[in-house]
Amino acid sequence: MDPIVLAAGGALVSAMATDGWQHARAAVVAWFRRHNPEQADNIYADLEVLRGQVAAARAEADQTTEQTLVRAWRARLQQLLDGDPELAVELRRLLEEHINPGPSLEEQAQVRSVVMRAEAHDNSRVYMAGRDQYITEGS
Repeated sequence: MDPIVLAAGGALVSAMATDGWQHARAAVVAWFRRHNPEQADNIYADLEVLRGQVAAARAEADQTTEQTLVRAWRARLQQLLDGDPELAVELRRLLEEHINPGPSLEEQAQVRSVVMRAEAHDNSRVYMAGRDQYITEGS
């Protein structure tokens, strides 16, 4: 499966739980309208059904169902790329600009730099993380 399909399928399902979902959905529908017009009418409805399924899966903490939905959309996107491999460039643009655009200007203003430095000698270990870290080791 094309790596951009793997990224886009997962990002599409993840975007459904964000405030930017309406924008992402409109961009995905427009993208399908340009590249697969015969499916365009169904895409909006399919995305709404998918959003309901994702919400239900998350409410139940059902990762299996959510991953099944991700795989289904990856397969759908891969079918398009199989028919026209040149669409990978446009799918990447859709992903980067609309589905998973990165932090908003407000969020960018809140970004702080973190500098970490460590030295380990002999048999010592260093564990560093910018956030949560869980280490499990056998005794």
